[in-house]
Amino acid sequence: MVNGWQHLSGSVDDIFFFITGICVALLAGVTGVMLYFVVRYSRKRNPDPEDVKDNLPLEIIWTLIPTLLVLVMFWVGWKGFQYMRTAPPDAMLVKATGKMWTWSFEYENGKQSAVLNVPVKRPVKLAITSADVLHSLFIPAFRIKEDAVPGRETRLWFLPDEAGTYDLFCTEYCGVGHSTMTTKVAVMTQKDFDSWYKGDALAPAAGTKMQPDGAALTKEKGCVACHSLDGTAKVGPTLKGVFGRKETVVTAGKERELTVDEAYLRRSLLEPQADVVKGYPPIMPSQKGVLKDPEIDAIIIYLKGLR
Repeated sequence: MVNGWQHLSGSVDDIFFFITGICVALLAGVTGVMLYFVVRYSRKRNPDPEDVKDNLPLEIIWTLIPTLLVLVMFWVGWKGFQYMRTAPPDAMLVKATGKMWTWSFEYENGKQSAVLNVPVKRPVKLAITSADVLHSLFIPAFRIKEDAVPGRETRLWFLPDEAGTYDLFCTEYCGVGHSTMTTKVAVMTQKDFDSWYKGDALAPAAGTKMQPDGAALTKEKGCVACHSLDGTAKVGPTLKGVFGRKETVVTAGKERELTVDEAYLRRSLLEPQADVVKGYPPIMPSQKGVLKDPEIDAIIIYLKGLR
C-alpha cells in the first residue's frame, strides 16, 4: 500500500487469476460430469434408452449459479476498472506524446525526455496524446495500455514499486516504423529522480544560456527511429555523412541532384515533402512547431559532424 492505493498490476493480476480460476473450475466440473455421463449411460450399460424427465431444482441450480458467477465477475472487473481509471490525488503528472515513430515525455516543470523517468513508490498519471496517427502506449510490467489519439487526451496511471528499467511499446500499428517505436521506463530512487528532474548536473553557469544538445535531440525527437547513425538502411536515408553528400531527390514530381547543405537540412525538417530522397517514401512529418530554431540549429551542427 502507498498512500492507501494498492499496486495496480497486483489488482489486475488478482482479477485475472480470480476469473481464470472460476473458468477452470467450471471447465473441470462440466468435463467431469460429461465423462461420468459417457461412462454411466453408455449403450453397453444401458442397451434400452429411457426417457429422462425434467428436474426443476436442478434446472434452477444450473441457471442460478452461473448467473451469480457472471455477476460476481462483472462486479470484480468493474471495481478493478474504476480503480485503474481513478488516479490518486498525489500522482505525478507526465504528458506522453506519440508520433511516428517515437515517444516523448514532458513533465510539469517543462523538462522533456525520450525515456519515461519516474520515482519509485510514487503514483504516476500519464496524459497521453498523438501528434499524427493512432498509437497505443503499453507498459507490460505495470499492466497498463491506453490509446494515443490525435487531438484528444487520454489518461491512465500506474505505481512503480521497484527500481529498474522496463519496456514501453506502441501496440497500435502506426506505419512502417511501428516495430521500432519502443522506449524505456526508468524507475529511480527519489533522490536520483530529484537530481534528474531539477537538472542540477546540467545547470548552466550564471549569466549563460544552455545550448541544445543536437545528439540528444535526434533521439528525443524521434529522428533515429527512421534514420540510422551508422550507415545502415532504415525507413529513411542514414544520417551518417549526410552533410555534403550528393542526393537524388524528387521535387514536385521531378528528379534532380543536389548537395546536402544547411539550407536543405533545415528545409527537410520543416518541409519534408519538398525534396524527398529518391527511393524513400514521403512519410516524414513536419517538425514545424515541434522544433524551435535553436534546436534545429543544434541538430544541423550535430549532423555536420557525423562523418
